[in-house]
Amino acid sequence: MNSPISVRDISAAEHLAWLRTQPSASFLQTPAWADVKKEWRAESVGWFEGEQMVGAALVLHRSLPRIKRSLAYVPEGPCIDWSSPRLVELLRALRDHLRSKGAFALRIGPPVATHRWRTATIKAAIADPAVRRYDEATPDVVEPVGTAVVAQLQRLGFKHLSPDDGFAAGQPEYVFQVPLAGRTEADVLAGMNQLWRRNIKKTVKNGVTVRVGDVSDLPAFHRTYVETAERDRFTPRGLAYFQQMYAALSAEDPERIRVYLAEHEGDVLAATVFIRVGEHAWYSYGASTAAKRELQGSTAIQWRMMQDSLAAGASVYDLRGITNTVDETNPHIGLIRFKVGTGGEAVRLAGEWDLPLNRLLYKAFDLYMKRR
Repeated sequence: MNSPISVRDISAAEHLAWLRTQPSASFLQTPAWADVKKEWRAESVGWFEGEQMVGAALVLHRSLPRIKRSLAYVPEGPCIDWSSPRLVELLRALRDHLRSKGAFALRIGPPVATHRWRTATIKAAIADPAVRRYDEATPDVVEPVGTAVVAQLQRLGFKHLSPDDGFAAGQPEYVFQVPLAGRTEADVLAGMNQLWRRNIKKTVKNGVTVRVGDVSDLPAFHRTYVETAERDRFTPRGLAYFQQMYAALSAEDPERIRVYLAEHEGDVLAATVFIRVGEHAWYSYGASTAAKRELQGSTAIQWRMMQDSLAAGASVYDLRGITNTVDETNPHIGLIRFKVGTGGEAVRLAGEWDLPLNRLLYKAFDLYMKRR
């Protein structure tokens, strides 16, 4: 007979020890991420089957103004067995634990894929004027675990959060990934398109170098990032945010976070923030200068991060969010083409889901967030 499943608070050390037993987990589910998201109250919780630990999560709490009730958010988590026949019990145990802590709603982002579109399929979709979005193109793979998870969440009363462009309320629902498991550098190069391979050779010929920096290189990264933000019209994060992120993640594991810089004759051409947890590596933030764009600094830095991911034993290199579009007239199509050139695949995740625990407060919070 199965032991009952319960959820209780655990220490950061217990949480980290659990993550080390898993092949991969999102960096947003590491205890250190709580030190990055200072504006949220955070706690680590663990699942137990009897006395055996079977899961863990970082829960971030955002309180309603003047009310001691919170939205409990588990970004890109929790880290549980999503294929478990006891999934309903696992989710209900979390719900009950958080309700007892005063949560008026639970928000989760199951880290499971539902659909995959490979390079040839994406190129054909971009070329077809009748297809404007990924979800209008036939996927190459439909993931049974992910689709079962989505069906189960719907049955349990969770509400799916997904604007039309594919970016969820918090984390992206569509991402672009390069599979690395069982592949060599030569395999990854062979999977790229001709332009990528040619540009990689060009960076070497042009004398572009890529190095792993340290905390002292964050200001150089940030200057490049602010220039990119002005050019691409998005609001940049402050330097202090990246310094806090670097300090928190590297204190937890010295191999967790890196700053990369692509340089030419003393000039920074591109700079990135790279994160790895177990077998999953992420291109987390990237920036490039308008000067010397023909030297392909962004290509050089991406190839170096892929090489280092392979050397570290990563099974996936994740270029993070993409919008749900294959429309040639969409302003994001240039970024899509750049990522498609790597020979990777577009991946739809289960997305983010809300479970209201107090419908009145949940509605009030929804209105409050819309008015901000």
